[in-house]
Amino acid sequence: MVVKTVLIISALMLNLVACDKSDATKPTTGNDKISTIDGNTSNNGNTAAISFVTTQDSKPLMIDTLLFDTPAAKEFLSTGKNPYIGNAEAIAKGKKVYQLYSCAQCHGPEAKGQVGPGIVGPDYKYPKDATNKGMFETVWHGTNGGMGAKGIGLMDPSDPKNGITPDELLKVIAWVRSMSKVTGNE
Repeated sequence: MVVKTVLIISALMLNLVACDKSDATKPTTGNDKISTIDGNTSNNGNTAAISFVTTQDSKPLMIDTLLFDTPAAKEFLSTGKNPYIGNAEAIAKGKKVYQLYSCAQCHGPEAKGQVGPGIVGPDYKYPKDATNKGMFETVWHGTNGGMGAKGIGLMDPSDPKNGITPDELLKVIAWVRSMSKVTGNE
């Protein structure tokens, strides 16, 4: 009787362990990021996402896909294209965020450079900034040249809610692009 009970309990425990390892039966938390074969990530396997890399050394940059919580941010995450380009309301908001995060202190009030480099193009200190994905990565994670990370959770490690959100950053980029012939979506 004792041996039979031990065998039944063991079989149940093995089934529980097997269920925990199966993605089909494992409950998702919404924080699970899965790498796909092409190096992209997806949130619980549901949404393909572009791959981000750091400006400093081109190492993979993991950004929680849950931060991309607006339709525009989700579109950017899947395509790398900034849907706010040319959107007057988003551009106005982007200018305010640019000023709020003191970007103007280094890049100047019109983003043409001051202490830091100009970021309106067509020439960029980091050539990848000619694309919206590249400029997003540069601002989100910072640079070798002195600009610290501005992305939420990175800007101030002691406060995970401090920093710019993906949606705000896309609006800032739209404002920067509004003063240039480069849209970044080419």
